[in-house]
Amino acid sequence: MKLWAGVTDFDWYTFLSERRFDEVNFWQPSGVAPFTTLPAGTPFLFKLKAPHNAIAGGGYFVSFSKLPLNMAWEAFGEKNGAATYEEVEKRIRRLSTGPREVLEIGCSVLVQPFFFERKDWIPLPNWAPNIVKGQTYDTETAAGAELWNAVQQRIQDKAIQDLVAEPAAEYGGPRYGELFLTRARLGQGSFQILVGEAYQKRCAITGESTLPVLEAAHIKSYSSGGPHRISNGMLLRSDFHKLFDAGLVTVTPELRVRVSDRIKEQWYNGKAYYRLHDQPLAVIPKLDSQRPDAEYLRWHNERFVG
Repeated sequence: MKLWAGVTDFDWYTFLSERRFDEVNFWQPSGVAPFTTLPAGTPFLFKLKAPHNAIAGGGYFVSFSKLPLNMAWEAFGEKNGAATYEEVEKRIRRLSTGPREVLEIGCSVLVQPFFFERKDWIPLPNWAPNIVKGQTYDTETAAGAELWNAVQQRIQDKAIQDLVAEPAAEYGGPRYGELFLTRARLGQGSFQILVGEAYQKRCAITGESTLPVLEAAHIKSYSSGGPHRISNGMLLRSDFHKLFDAGLVTVTPELRVRVSDRIKEQWYNGKAYYRLHDQPLAVIPKLDSQRPDAEYLRWHNERFVG
């Protein structure tokens, strides 16, 4: 089994360790992932910078995405590791070498974060000083097995023990990748990032790719019991998101768009919307498991204002 140990600063760690968030954004000033491949569900450990040089906690990797800082703040807020947007921006600008007017960061989204008491930190005395972003450990090696055993011994939360346990017989298959995303308890920020990546950062209905106007919409509303799950989401342009939530636009289980006559009747307008009536979705996730679930779509269709 592979583990990733990512280097982080003490302020980020301390702020988050004092709160009980369901997810965190392990950001970096560069928009390039420090790892080549990291399947969803991989244990992602927090390695504190010198002089601490210790593993102080971790979480479980969900996805990596490159985002403008303001969108990362909208998605995660304090889960970015600071109380205000200004504080996060100050930290990133201190580390970033990119253009001052364009501030994009790399976001490693983690769920079920855990933090050790200081007495339980795991020392890493042989960490090479030239490793500034992180490194991979493999439990097939002595060092990797020793580290993972030490982490497991310190994890007390039963919910996290269940999350990393071997899959139950009815699940089958590996514990990582799509299976993990189906089973993991995702938060709102994770949902937004995953839906955006599944739709290639383009509106499902129009194909629009202007990122600031794109929003992750629940098909079955969260307030009605709809989960933070990719198959219960679509990336929509903000105006279509509002119409979708209002029941004036829906998508059939055949993935075709329907637009309500009420838009024209009530507002005497809507040509930009009616041209898309009965058209297939412009963007569909490549993976079947990420495509809109027919059950959720039928739920929404029943609330469509025809």
